[in-house]
Amino acid sequence: MRPIAVTSLLAGALLAVCAPPAAADPDVGAHGEAFQEGNTAGVRLTNSKIGLSGNGLGGKSDGYRMPRPCWYEPNSSADDMRNLQAQQKKQAVEAGLDYDVDLGKFGSKIGDKGQWWGVAYDAGNPDGPSCAAGLEPLVWVPEGTTPAGGITLEQLMQIARAALTVPEPKIKLSPDAKSYVNLGTWVWLDGAEAAPRSVTATLPGVMSATVTATPDHLEIKSGTSGDRAEVYDKGCGATGKPYVKGADKDGEGKPECGVVYLHSSIDQPKKVYTLTVTSVWNVAGNGNQGGEVVPFAYDPIQVAATRDVPVGEVQSIVKD
Repeated sequence: MRPIAVTSLLAGALLAVCAPPAAADPDVGAHGEAFQEGNTAGVRLTNSKIGLSGNGLGGKSDGYRMPRPCWYEPNSSADDMRNLQAQQKKQAVEAGLDYDVDLGKFGSKIGDKGQWWGVAYDAGNPDGPSCAAGLEPLVWVPEGTTPAGGITLEQLMQIARAALTVPEPKIKLSPDAKSYVNLGTWVWLDGAEAAPRSVTATLPGVMSATVTATPDHLEIKSGTSGDRAEVYDKGCGATGKPYVKGADKDGEGKPECGVVYLHSSIDQPKKVYTLTVTSVWNVAGNGNQGGEVVPFAYDPIQVAATRDVPVGEVQSIVKD
C-alpha cells in the first residue's frame, strides 16, 4: 500500500515549526494522518516528517493514545534554517507583519556539525498541542547527539500503534431473522478474513517501527443469564463459523460457534436478546534503528459489535 502522503511547505515543511505550536495552524506543515471522525482517537502528525503506511490504516480505532504526544525530530541543516528564517522575515516585512527573529542566532550555527531539530506532535491526541506548546520550537543538536525530548524508537512505535486499526465486526447469524428455543444460533463475521493488519511509521533516514495486529479469537455474550442461554465460542477461531448444511451431525443442535437460547425473549426489553460479539486481535511491534531490531509488546485490541436476536418458542400441535 502506498504510504500516506506527507506534504511540505516552503520546500522543507519548516514554516510551521518555527512558530510556537500553540499558535500554529493545525493544517500547516508536514502531516501524516490516520484518523476516523467516528472514533475518539486517531493520528494527525503535525510539523512532522514521519510517514504512515500499511493495510492497518482506515479501520476502527480502539482508542489507543500515545502517553506523550509531542517530541523533537530532525528538521533542517544550519544553512537551510538560516535561509528559511531570512525568507520568512522578508515575507513578513513585505506583508506589514511583525516577525521578530534573531537571524544571528541561526547564522552562528553555519559551519557547525549538527542540525536543527523541531517540535512535532500528534494533533489527533487532545493533549498534543499543549504538550508541544511546552517545548522550544527549535533546538540546535550537535552531530551524534539527541536532545532531551527527541523522538525515540518507542515513541515511533506508539505512533504506529495509535494509527493501527482493525475492521469493525459485522455479525452474521443463522438463523438470521429469528431464532428459536433450543435451536443452535450460529455466529460468524460477515466478510472477515483472518489476515494480519499492520502500520509502519517511518522517520526517513533515521528509524522505522511496525505494529501488527493478528486476529486471534471471538468472544460471545448471549445478552442474558446462563440459565437462559448456552454460549459456544471455543470453536469460533478468529472469524466464527458459518452454518453449512449437515453441520449439526450429532443432532444436538449445538453450534461450533454460537448460542443456544433456552428461553423465549418475549419477556425481555424490546422482546429480544442483545448478542455481543468481540473480535480479539493480538498485537506486537518491531522497531528498526541502525539495523537493530527491537521487539515491543502491546495489549490485545478488542472491538465489539451487537445485534438484537428475537427468540421464539416452537409451537407444536398434538392431535388425538
